[in-house]
Amino acid sequence: MAEVNNWYELGPFTVFDVETTGMSPVRDRIVELAAVRVDQDGKITRFESLVNPNCRIPPQVSRVHRITDNMVVDSPKFSDVGYKFLDLAKESTLVAHNARFDLGFLQESLSRSGLPLWKGKTMDSIRLMKQAYAGLPSYSLQSLRRTFQLEDLREGLQAHRAGADVEWTVQLLQIAFTELLKKVGS
Repeated sequence: MAEVNNWYELGPFTVFDVETTGMSPVRDRIVELAAVRVDQDGKITRFESLVNPNCRIPPQVSRVHRITDNMVVDSPKFSDVGYKFLDLAKESTLVAHNARFDLGFLQESLSRSGLPLWKGKTMDSIRLMKQAYAGLPSYSLQSLRRTFQLEDLREGLQAHRAGADVEWTVQLLQIAFTELLKKVGS
């Protein structure tokens, strides 16, 4: 394997996050999808969209991500958003923080919309962080954000919104891969 100087040379990676109407991929729906693709040359492409779930967002869920029915009423349906996402992510490794949750919703939504399922590689940034930094008290995104003093690279980022969570996960990916590459090199 050729020497890797920068973490993104291991890619391409498409870091993604979803916000939903609840916890069940079968019963609940995606209301927001965001992704950042990092190519092997370091080029970054961003994608972010609210999604009309065609159902009401429970108030207790809206309190977490602050996405309301009024915000999504004129948003595209998942089939449109999913198609654009698949195009962005093609031939990359999907990365999510707690990937089982996000990938479950993605696959269920793709299937429900008649779009092809994701068959490419996937990676969970939690597992990667545990490999790079074993023994931390918590691997939740907000805890890691505080521990590693992650930056708000875009104005107006809010925790528990897909765009913000993706930006912070990209930073964690960089931190974890940089640490793991140091360990391999030593």
